[in-house]
Amino acid sequence: MLSRLGEAQPQPRLSATRRVVELLGDPHHAYPIIHITGTNGKTSTSRMTESLLRALGLRTGLFTSPHLERLNERIMIDGVPITNEALASNWGDIEPFLELVDSELEAAGEPHLTFFEALSVLAFASFAEAPVDVAVIEVGMGGEWDSTNVGDGQVAVITPISLDHTNRLGSTVAEIARTKAGIIKPSAQVVTAAQPAEALAELERAAELSEATFAVEGTAFRMLDSTVAVGGQLVTIQGLAGTYRDVFLPLYGTHQGHNAAVAIAAVESFLGGGTQALADDVVTEGLATATSPGRLQLVGTEPTVLVDAAHNPGGAEALATAVGEYFTFDKVVAVVGILADKDVAGIIRALDPVVSEFVVTSSSSERAIDPDELASVVVGIAGADRVLVEPSLEDALEQARELAGETEKGAVLVTGSITLVGEVITLAAREGWKGETE
Repeated sequence: MLSRLGEAQPQPRLSATRRVVELLGDPHHAYPIIHITGTNGKTSTSRMTESLLRALGLRTGLFTSPHLERLNERIMIDGVPITNEALASNWGDIEPFLELVDSELEAAGEPHLTFFEALSVLAFASFAEAPVDVAVIEVGMGGEWDSTNVGDGQVAVITPISLDHTNRLGSTVAEIARTKAGIIKPSAQVVTAAQPAEALAELERAAELSEATFAVEGTAFRMLDSTVAVGGQLVTIQGLAGTYRDVFLPLYGTHQGHNAAVAIAAVESFLGGGTQALADDVVTEGLATATSPGRLQLVGTEPTVLVDAAHNPGGAEALATAVGEYFTFDKVVAVVGILADKDVAGIIRALDPVVSEFVVTSSSSERAIDPDELASVVVGIAGADRVLVEPSLEDALEQARELAGETEKGAVLVTGSITLVGEVITLAAREGWKGETE
């Protein structure tokens, strides 16, 4: 799989993936699908949706991307990453068909199946093999031509849309929304987070053309209240069919409360067309057991080390707001590493109000911006006296932990790219930053 064209270079086509699943006997039609797209909050919303479905007693499949530490994380069956044995066995089953389609593509002068196209097929096949009662499928990029879109989502979910991947999806929010609206299928049920007006107009138009139902956060459902609690928050959510009061959500940030509202509306839509309330104990269990690795995740104590996979301005704004609302740090040292195709200035501007000092570094990704180049942008926003450059990630973390440890309530915040966050999660576990080693 790794020899295939990487995820940074998706092919805007569905025909190749469709050809493989057709040869495999259409495994993606073996179960209903909740299909989730958006710019920010896709993975968290996907994980909460899956957790609620599992609390209902359904056997679930969950496909998310990218992974933080292991590829197996992307294909979850009944809440557990796919085993090495099942992954290898299912890969062995689909590989001859991938190679057959590769040959057909080559003959037609087209690139072979990409890594993500092959991975999408593997996920669909793995869920059919399991088998699952329902699959929650997160889009890789965009929607309309994303390889996951060979599946027909009975429920199409759209999380908040903003500018990201502009070189692939369009330079305006409206263009990006139009691409993401491509997951809306005939007679589907659409559930969307609150959106900018131009995005909402595109989604409404697509739903109308597809004769789909359309439920928008703020009118059809909403988060009524969020209160800071130990280890997360208590949320009160008015769903499409029921109101769920003071439910514990073990995730930080009001944005996660909004994601939970979208997830609840998605599950209500899936089960009863939005007319049937979920049992209170289902919502309590579903949200209480929800996890979202790499999203304001605590990986170290003394000093506190938090990681967050924010990699665009919208994600960074939500992160900065959550840090201000949920924690009482007197010093925040941010370790940042960002990939080359991102809005660096937008990310740093969003973080700047809650960060005391920046330590600029990079992950091992080939797409990572050179630390000196990144630092010049950070200095332009934060000032030279608040910026340190340390190309080695391990050295950057050591320096940041020392700086944070100078005050009683200092913290390290690692953010800017999913690759960076994944590497730090692995390092923190290995070094025993929470007082225990693996």
